[in-house]
Amino acid sequence: MEVIAANLAAVRARIAAAAEAAGRAADAVSLVAVSKTHPADSVRAALQAGQRVFGENRVQEALAKFPGLRGDFPDLKLHLIGPLQTNKVRDAVAHCDVIETVDRPRLAEALMREMERSGRQLSCFVEVNTGEEAQKAGVFPEMADRFIADCHDRLGLPIVGLMCIPPEDEEPALHFALLREIARRNGLDRLSMGMSADFETAIRFGATHVRVGTAIFGARRVTAAADAAG
Repeated sequence: MEVIAANLAAVRARIAAAAEAAGRAADAVSLVAVSKTHPADSVRAALQAGQRVFGENRVQEALAKFPGLRGDFPDLKLHLIGPLQTNKVRDAVAHCDVIETVDRPRLAEALMREMERSGRQLSCFVEVNTGEEAQKAGVFPEMADRFIADCHDRLGLPIVGLMCIPPEDEEPALHFALLREIARRNGLDRLSMGMSADFETAIRFGATHVRVGTAIFGARRVTAAADAAG
């Protein structure tokens, strides 16, 4: 618990310094603590240290950890930051607060139907595959404008921003700049970009949400929950 609290404090200080260097307020950047593969006890330690926004990659792993924690910390917010299958949409809408990985019409349609059915509206980000990597999810940049417009105009899906994961072997600043430009021309003001290795650069390019896991919780763990979720 003490290690996680110290790590959180260090990350928050780095966020504040990066924001100040970019001429931005520290509270303009939301820290999403990525707890994937880490146990509920680690999440609880972060909650006790004051962290309230978390990110999970898999719906099933989130279901194994967060319902029990919400009873003690009802103000926690859970972002789904991994690929979402349409057959997991009902659980995602029921248990998450933000979906960061909307990337195809079929998923957007399923999310809208479930939000209408459940009466629960979630903020959504469109995931843009800025590196056009075949193995990654996300809409390609040249299709992003059309897809965002379709989500807004045809579906009425509450798209509030964009998200990206740059290729590991490329300069992330180029991808952050591209995402910022796509957001600008589509009138979106939230950018989820930047992880443990590059979140300070992302803040310089306008990130409003940074997704930090390793710098808070340590190296990823291989857990039974993660394995079961595929």
